[in-house]
Amino acid sequence: MTADVDDMLLIHGGLWEDVGADWFWRRTGVVDGLAGRGLTVVAPDRLRRAPSWTAEADQLAAVVRGRPGGELPMTVVGGSFGCAAAVRLALDFPQLVGRLVLAWPATLADQFTAIRVRAGLARQGAPASVLNALLGAQTLPSATDAELSALAVPVGVLPAEPPGPVHPRSAVDALLRLLPSAAELPGCPEPPRPEFPAHLASFVDAVTAFTAR
Repeated sequence: MTADVDDMLLIHGGLWEDVGADWFWRRTGVVDGLAGRGLTVVAPDRLRRAPSWTAEADQLAAVVRGRPGGELPMTVVGGSFGCAAAVRLALDFPQLVGRLVLAWPATLADQFTAIRVRAGLARQGAPASVLNALLGAQTLPSATDAELSALAVPVGVLPAEPPGPVHPRSAVDALLRLLPSAAELPGCPEPPRPEFPAHLASFVDAVTAFTAR
């Protein structure tokens, strides 16, 4: 089945936060920028207070299947913790994902970062079962490194610049090593950051060029 390169699914960041697609993708100009290149962009809100990455993948699969031509694979762009949801979607519903962009990948592989995030989620009321389901200890929290190594789709990995504790350069390097068909794309700040507007055009250029490969 051939991917419909004109259809793109954007998966926003955040983990049990009041973050939505409007704040992450629309207000920052990403949706309009990609639409201006002729792409049909789908940017849903992720499942709020998701109990697991599998539940997130199920919700996203329903969104993809609900669009015209719903069984055609799309280019999927995950941002920050949206990368984890995007990877789980590609693993659980491989027929729906033709290409994958992991932008500013968020990781909890660092012990101290994981402790801080776990404490924050617990304060929001996440029970132990949810914490254990969401906070994986490998490169991305939604998948084992062995699962990542089995992904066969083309993957673009876009670093966060500047990197930070949740978006370290080490996560990018690990993904480039683990994923069999990964390529590094030009990095930039994440969309919600105040520095992002100066990088909007270059981000849109990078993602659009990746879809055309």
